[in-house]
Amino acid sequence: MNNIDEKDQKLWDSVTNFFRKRSLWILHYCTGCGAVELPPSMTSRWDIERFGMGPMATPRQADILLVTGYVSVKTLKRIIRTYEQMPEPKWVVAFGSCTINGGMYWDSYNTINNIGEYIPVDLTIAGCMPRPEAVLQTMLDLMDMIQKGEAKAYKKYNENYSYYKENQDKVLKRSEPVLGRGVNE
Repeated sequence: MNNIDEKDQKLWDSVTNFFRKRSLWILHYCTGCGAVELPPSMTSRWDIERFGMGPMATPRQADILLVTGYVSVKTLKRIIRTYEQMPEPKWVVAFGSCTINGGMYWDSYNTINNIGEYIPVDLTIAGCMPRPEAVLQTMLDLMDMIQKGEAKAYKKYNENYSYYKENQDKVLKRSEPVLGRGVNE
């Protein structure tokens, strides 16, 4: 009974991913000006809700974490905590050049230059305030990746937790012993 052959498992994953991609709940972590493009993306002209995506108020019910702007060291701690509270499978989309390379704040002592060093990022949207068209296209790309089973950055986080934790501790200057995920926050 427990021996499910590979063909049946692939079929089951395909069916699960088909339904999973059509019910995505988004948590907006609005850290900067990229958040300005979210309301137009959800209203009548682009209407990402027609694809089964909707906003969610808490991380425990969200599937997608949107980091929409520059990230300060102080904010990074909250983003990590939020990410770790989300259930699996979970995906991260980073908005704009600030999350990718620090944007115009690239040389600030207090700005994180690459959010992907601290939490796994599935997709990034380039640009200094990406337009709603880019937001919509990225969400469609994420849906396609989910259907194909390619959106697996959350697994990368679990497999390489020590790498991410080391980067987090370095920036957050945590030296106390770590008791487990989320305990010292």
